[in-house]
Amino acid sequence: MRSAVARGGPGSAAVAAGSWATARAGAEVLAAGGNAVDAVLAACFASTVAEFGVASLGGGGFLVVRTPDGTVHLRDAFVDTPGRGLPAHALDLHFLPMDVHYPSTIQTFHVGMGSVAVPGLLAGILAAHDEFARLPLATLVAPAQRYGREGVPIEPAQALILDLVRELVALSPESRALVERDGRWLGSGDLARNPELADFLDLVADGSVSSIESAAFARPLLGAMAQGGLVTAADLDAFRVLTRAPATAHRAGYTLFTNPPPSFGGSIIADTLAAATPVDPADARTWLALVDTLTEATVRRRTTATVPLTATGTTHASAVDADGMIAAMTTSNGVTSGFVIPGTGIQLNNMLGEADLNPDGFHATPPGQRLGSMMSPSILVAPDGGVTAMGTGGSERIRSSMVEVMVRLVDAGQPLAEAVSGARVHPDDRGLQVEPHLGAGVIAGLAEGSAAPVNVWPEHNLFFGGVNAVQRTPDGTVTAVADGRRGGGALVVVPS
Repeated sequence: MRSAVARGGPGSAAVAAGSWATARAGAEVLAAGGNAVDAVLAACFASTVAEFGVASLGGGGFLVVRTPDGTVHLRDAFVDTPGRGLPAHALDLHFLPMDVHYPSTIQTFHVGMGSVAVPGLLAGILAAHDEFARLPLATLVAPAQRYGREGVPIEPAQALILDLVRELVALSPESRALVERDGRWLGSGDLARNPELADFLDLVADGSVSSIESAAFARPLLGAMAQGGLVTAADLDAFRVLTRAPATAHRAGYTLFTNPPPSFGGSIIADTLAAATPVDPADARTWLALVDTLTEATVRRRTTATVPLTATGTTHASAVDADGMIAAMTTSNGVTSGFVIPGTGIQLNNMLGEADLNPDGFHATPPGQRLGSMMSPSILVAPDGGVTAMGTGGSERIRSSMVEVMVRLVDAGQPLAEAVSGARVHPDDRGLQVEPHLGAGVIAGLAEGSAAPVNVWPEHNLFFGGVNAVQRTPDGTVTAVADGRRGGGALVVVPS
């Protein structure tokens, strides 16, 4: 496993994202004079074509931004529970189980129109553009439009992810068209296209779509909901992009800014980073202590959570510009509902479709609640003023992936590329999941000291997340790293 690494001197800008095509979109707008937020927004648009197995404007996400004056902003554009004005018990919901076959297990998701929560991502993008961006929307959507009309090759890591969810994506004819061509399933090297999405982005570019209540988005979405869905016009009208104070933590002079409640992933990471004893990557005892602290933080935060929790499939982009603005944006579409908004090419999320997120039963949560998430876009500020932005997909592994990259940076003083690529340990209900290149001696120490079984994986795997990060030192030198576990791309834009 080899992570993508790019470096640039003072005055450079950088982006790291979930695919090379997504990273190229961010780099393109940086080269055109865009700032870090322009870059992550362009990457987000591009990911809906290049990473369509996990990314869509029909999902939700979070953005954290640090401006050059050191102010940190957190924007929550995740999904709400739908159904304002509808008696859910009286509806004939379109809601069905489907299995996803992972290499070592099978997980059942519920999909269909009845699994769709109120999609907030487009609202979040438009709000972030108004507040932070420098370039016009037409410039930011241009790479995604080009990919949608001309096609973009499906990269190997994206093909692996798509293989897991392709039957869900293919549930409806309109969605199936994204994964099948001439009767053949698309795979690595094939061109992904989405001309309807490109046409929809024309309306975003010229201002015709200025909110999720705009007719080109709302009318077909609400029409589709008549087929057994819950999202209403009142849901779209009530949705708000929320400003939140970031969760913070301090460790050895570093300060972390991350996603706060009602999401819980950032709080778990912050609690662990603040409380864990120093970690030596070559000492099994320190790994075991870290796992204990992480587990305690997870139990505590989940016990106190009061909203529905979701931790489904995600993608992430980080960017930094020459002026010192740095941004991290994590988005999710779940595993997709299997349906698109008619005429738009926009896949709809299935955030209501996981049994463990609905302990009181499906559709039991009242409308209008913002879902919680494990997603944790984060910014880490060093004692010398250097700054790192990072985030990852990986469901439950987000918490362990992020914590372990951070302790490698802070405790072990590792360079960013080494910290991202370093072996990871993840505690779950089966024991300790361990990547093999942690080292034979450390693994033996884990087996000896752990009360839980230790499962050593044969190789690196996307199971352990895919951290995409950028870093800027006080002299303006930049580094971008995209985790090889998920095949991301990292690019630097040097001064002209």
